[in-house]
Amino acid sequence: MTLGLEKLVDVLKTTGETTRFRLLVLLSAGDLTVSDMTDILGQSQPRISRHLKLLSEEGLIERYQEGAWAFFRLSHEGEAAAVVRQLLGAVDLSDPVLVRDGERLSDVKRERAARAQAYFSRNAAEWDELRRLHVSDEQVEKALAHLIGDAQIDSLLDLGTGTGWVLQQLHAHYRRAVGIDASRDMLTVARANLDRAGILKASVRHGDIFNLPAEAGDFDLVTVHQVLHFLDQPEKAVTEAARVLRSDGRLLIVDLAPHTLDYLREDHAHVRLGFSHQTVQEWLEKAGLVVEDILDLKPVATKGTPALTVTIWLARARSGAEPAASSNTYDILKSEAAQ
Repeated sequence: MTLGLEKLVDVLKTTGETTRFRLLVLLSAGDLTVSDMTDILGQSQPRISRHLKLLSEEGLIERYQEGAWAFFRLSHEGEAAAVVRQLLGAVDLSDPVLVRDGERLSDVKRERAARAQAYFSRNAAEWDELRRLHVSDEQVEKALAHLIGDAQIDSLLDLGTGTGWVLQQLHAHYRRAVGIDASRDMLTVARANLDRAGILKASVRHGDIFNLPAEAGDFDLVTVHQVLHFLDQPEKAVTEAARVLRSDGRLLIVDLAPHTLDYLREDHAHVRLGFSHQTVQEWLEKAGLVVEDILDLKPVATKGTPALTVTIWLARARSGAEPAASSNTYDILKSEAAQ
């Protein structure tokens, strides 16, 4: 891609300021709020906001609203975005300033992860009951069975398995299954539920959704049920899920449609307030998958109970295609700099 002289000079002027370039490096590692960036860079909110405004005006970053929170992310489309990717590829991440930024970014992410983990641990025994506040299990179960079809699944991987709900509901469809979760409390509950149901062909284990304890091409169906909205970088989880799919395997994602119930952030550790069709479809396609179906399940509203729409995305790996590599520019550059 090429830019006209005037536009290229404008892009270089905008990126050629130290704070703004540091912001671009941070956003290459995932979406952040203004508050996140002020904490990392140690600068005032008005100053950070001014820099973000300039970057946004040049089309280098995008802003999107989720309830009361505004998130920012790198732009991935257009000639200007291509120039930014080239500039990020030339940066030395061993620079002391960027090393310090990276450490503070890790602190922000650890704090978010700790909040979610603490929430899971506190509510492990009653997680299924909490989920019923905003999801109809019966509707989801019926929709999953319809989308999966009657063909026997050789191997199923359920990411963020929680109480093992998916493993229980789909037990008639698979020959073997594994559930992965980062919460040992959740795994204890899941094991008890599987034992109680007499399901012996499924097991659960501790693992990181961003670094799965599985080889590429191990599974012909991967499910991610009501997990992505707890993650700081859900697109990375989608890419990792695609990695472990067999050729022609399927990825099935169940999550909330966009909503404005801000209290779910503080009370239930939700990082994202749902996802649009387009957002998840873009992640799936970037991971090398073909979207086959998108289904919205709209519950009947009842007094005093939130009525949130649940969306299901079904995508398939292309036959003979290699899974897409991670798009986390910050991590990739850091790895290369260490070599």
